[in-house]
Amino acid sequence: MEVLIERIDNFGRGLGYIDGKVCFVPNSLPGEVVDVEIIHSNKKFIEAKVLNYIKKSNDRLDIKCPYYSSCGSCQFLNMSLEKENEFKTDKIKNLVKRIGGIDEDIVDDCVSVNEYNYRNKATFHVHLNKLGYYEEKSNSLVEIDNCMILRDEINAVIPKLQEIVDNKENNITEIMVRVANTNSNIMVNFTGEVNNLDGIEDYFDDVFVNDKLIIGNNLISTIGRFEFKVSPKSFFQVNGLMVESLYNEVLEYCKKYKPENVLDLYCGTGTIGIYISDEVNRVLGIDMSTSSINNALDNRELNNIKNVEFVCSKVEDYIDKIIGKHDLVVVDPPRAGLDKKTVEYLKKISSYGIVYISCDPATMARDLRELSDTYKVVSIKPFNMFPKTYHCESIAVLERK
Repeated sequence: MEVLIERIDNFGRGLGYIDGKVCFVPNSLPGEVVDVEIIHSNKKFIEAKVLNYIKKSNDRLDIKCPYYSSCGSCQFLNMSLEKENEFKTDKIKNLVKRIGGIDEDIVDDCVSVNEYNYRNKATFHVHLNKLGYYEEKSNSLVEIDNCMILRDEINAVIPKLQEIVDNKENNITEIMVRVANTNSNIMVNFTGEVNNLDGIEDYFDDVFVNDKLIIGNNLISTIGRFEFKVSPKSFFQVNGLMVESLYNEVLEYCKKYKPENVLDLYCGTGTIGIYISDEVNRVLGIDMSTSSINNALDNRELNNIKNVEFVCSKVEDYIDKIIGKHDLVVVDPPRAGLDKKTVEYLKKISSYGIVYISCDPATMARDLRELSDTYKVVSIKPFNMFPKTYHCESIAVLERK
């Protein structure tokens, strides 16, 4: 069955129509005519896969990853970084206009640094002594020995990880590997039954088993002039080169407006609060992750920072207890965005500005709409933190009306 691909949807799939019904086709580009097999159909839409390209786009690149069709983690190995950045810029423009009612002209062009070998963290699943990723929307394992978007240091240790998985003394279910931003120090955390790790110290600086440290220490990553301790369960940006550009955007805002007191919601390991600490009087960071807050407290000491405080709590549970005026709020929520209580709190307080960092432009657009009666969105800047995938980070700057 032939389908003309008209555009790409927000999840990186080609979109066409069959008998007037929307049809989603992975690995297809606008302008392509593809012969497809329908794999799912309901009253609202059809999902299909490409059997043959009748007409290919001039923008199509040859896909070099052998796992592309089964893994599902990367959607844009078939197009250039330039075209991908254009897609992400347009995606955010469309979402903030349609969902947020915001003028798309305030959205800057998407910026990026590196295209491949950027991820400093990988989580490998293990099944029947095979190590790899789960297929998209499935628990079927795709066995891999190299990933194009992982840092080279992580790819280099995959054979050692497979050797450990193959050892009959071990029964491992998951392996997390993380490498430092500015050096090759590498951490591993094994989940499951682990009885033999012979030679592990030749490959890893820090080794955890079921989150318990057995060799080395927590990983230290650098952003700008600051060092940050990161433990296995803590959140830390996966693109080490792009994160400094992202944080510099927040820093420049602080340099321009000179806020006295800053509220840092969903602060993680304290990276943003510490990064801007030289430009402000005081920062209060809040996050619900015990592991992240413990790292944040260590990071404060590691960098000899005196004007940043951290609280371990759900944001919505703690905001009623916040004392004093905060003239700038930085929020970096999870993909679900802000909860209603936090939105109402932000509208009520006397902050003159909000810097909203988002990994999901749809929920960001929703939250910006909810805040629009109190704040005006003055700029939105996309950052391609996740090249070759449909995901995109962005920063929205809001000022009180």
